[in-house]
Amino acid sequence: MAAPDSPGDAGGLRVVVVGATGNVGTSVVRALGAEPAVDSVLGLARRRPQWSPAKTTWAAVDVTDDDLTGHFAGADAVIHLAWLFQPTRDPVSTWRNNVLGSIRVFQAAAAAGVQALVYASSVGAYSPGPKDRQVDESWPTHGWPDAAYCREKAYLERFLDGFASAHPGIRVVRLRPGFIFQRAAACAQSRLFAGFTPPRALAAKRLFPVVPDLPGLRFQVLHADDVADAYRLAVLRPVSGAFNLAAEPVVDAALLGDLLGARVVRLPAGPPRALLSAAWHLRLLPASPHLFDAVLRLPLMDTARARQELDWTPRFSAQDALEDFLRGLREHAGLPTAPLRPPR
Repeated sequence: MAAPDSPGDAGGLRVVVVGATGNVGTSVVRALGAEPAVDSVLGLARRRPQWSPAKTTWAAVDVTDDDLTGHFAGADAVIHLAWLFQPTRDPVSTWRNNVLGSIRVFQAAAAAGVQALVYASSVGAYSPGPKDRQVDESWPTHGWPDAAYCREKAYLERFLDGFASAHPGIRVVRLRPGFIFQRAAACAQSRLFAGFTPPRALAAKRLFPVVPDLPGLRFQVLHADDVADAYRLAVLRPVSGAFNLAAEPVVDAALLGDLLGARVVRLPAGPPRALLSAAWHLRLLPASPHLFDAVLRLPLMDTARARQELDWTPRFSAQDALEDFLRGLREHAGLPTAPLRPPR
């Protein structure tokens, strides 16, 4: 375990971001660096990046093994974002990092006397729900049991219920965003879920001539910079509890067809699901078909609480976020961090 590059500045808010080099973490670090009330940011990641955002120092830390309390000492807030999506074929590994590692983060924050803990929950924590109306934060968070990602997010919701009760002096905030996109993370996300990054020439063309209109294919997305703004606000404002985050409009097959210049074809979910399952079992695809099942069952979220209590309003529409993602694929975009390093 390495020590921080340099000590934090004296004075205003000191914030530690755990998992600071990925899709959301990079945007959160930039947002905090631009916030006058924040004096210093300590970014924790398994590998130090070759990147120097404002006010930020780095430490190489593994949440499953390394000491965390020392890094949290003197911090006003800890933002916990670290998460492994892969390997989907090894749920013990993801459970060890995502669940047990997160519990170590929470316990270390309490031991260090941190005043605010802001945790990256997800729409994936929610139980199956409606696609014709939006639900608020009181919707059950039992996840979709077949998908490891949803199981893990749901388990941590239960753990935080008890944690918040046992530590009333800590302001515990859970942000539950929809799917998060940005230009710099496009290639990394393509590798995570498709197993490869499309060549520039292919990405510049129509990647999908047909978009299947499947039962339940309605979901919410938002831009990483808008998520980062919600984390910034959660640190600054005296709020606690859960907040849904999503941009408008709701994404469906018609919107995807317009965005991709593709023809929309109504299909049952069975054939695409069977194809995904076969590809996953043959190790041709890293994304589990169970995550596909979950997406078709996720509820649509009402974001009124975030808008009212956080004073949060997304600057980017859902279509803006998806267009930025596609732009990143075409340009082979990235950042000089281990998770977001662009293809060579």
